Amino acid sequence: MATIKDVAARAGVAPSTVSYVLTGSRRISDRTRDAVHAAIAELGYHPRASARSLRGARTDVLVLAVPRKPGRYRAVDGRFAIEISDAARAHGYDVLMMTEPDGVDGLRRIVRSKLADAAVLMAVRERDPRIETVLELGFPTALLGHGDEPGLPWVDLDWEAAVRFAVRRTVEAGHRHVVFLASADHEIDARRGYALHGLRGARDAARETGADVRVHPSTGAEERLGGLLRAALTARPAPTAMVVQHLVLLPRLLEEVAALGLRVPEDLAVVLVGSLPDDPVAEPLPRIELPVCRMSREVVRLAVESVGAASGAPVGPGHARQLIAPRMEPDRPVPPPPTRRPG
Repeated sequence: MATIKDVAARAGVAPSTVSYVLTGSRRISDRTRDAVHAAIAELGYHPRASARSLRGARTDVLVLAVPRKPGRYRAVDGRFAIEISDAARAHGYDVLMMTEPDGVDGLRRIVRSKLADAAVLMAVRERDPRIETVLELGFPTALLGHGDEPGLPWVDLDWEAAVRFAVRRTVEAGHRHVVFLASADHEIDARRGYALHGLRGARDAARETGADVRVHPSTGAEERLGGLLRAALTARPAPTAMVVQHLVLLPRLLEEVAALGLRVPEDLAVVLVGSLPDDPVAEPLPRIELPVCRMSREVVRLAVESVGAASGAPVGPGHARQLIAPRMEPDRPVPPPPTRRPG
């Protein structure tokens, strides 16, 4: 049976271009479109066969794919799950959550069993095997996050711009020695898009400002956090500010800072990137909030429109890719550095 990769090879284009032609999610030249359709006809490829079968028995269910390892809780996953469920209900859909770490087998099982009409993928990797799977299966999908150019609609906070903005604001407040506490090491190793974009933003800001920005991956292990922070905050020259992207352990992080004899913000400015709205721990600190409600509404809309595109229905006017610009909360400016740091 021919696959989308076979069609792409025969037409001399990328698999994502075949997906664009099939979904109408991006403008494609007539020449390229004709080449793709010719390859489909020659190979006998049946695009979106699974979607066609689903149209005969629509489930009104979206599957939310959240890769998860047992014992690792992330409040952001729960917040997105609730907001996505609310947004889906407004479109007449329920949500089925799938937490399989890899996600590929689970998606194949869901498509084969006709349990859902479309998927929303969270925690997108730079080269995410789930993307190749849904493209191969012709399963309508939208991404919460982005990595490489995937040929699928997505929405994401501009993490690169967010970290760059936070570091620049910190330097503009007078800080010359700054620690950037990046995403957890296991998220960087997994090539999660938000983790890699954050690293790039910090390095760009260091080059642009000329400040001493020390990039430290965080950790998913709470017992290792104290040692990591001690090493970062006791280095010389002593940092006067810390920009934090990894916020899962924020309460514990602030406890460890206090255990080092540092007061926030008098001795150490702490600036957050990607905090959850209404988080009482984050609220007193300078921060760029994660626009959870907006991202959830948009990714559900994109997923529902993908179902319509698969059935030949007209797609709405919304953008198929949305990179949301960061916004620092105006009520909490970055404080200036202390005249002298303890220790």
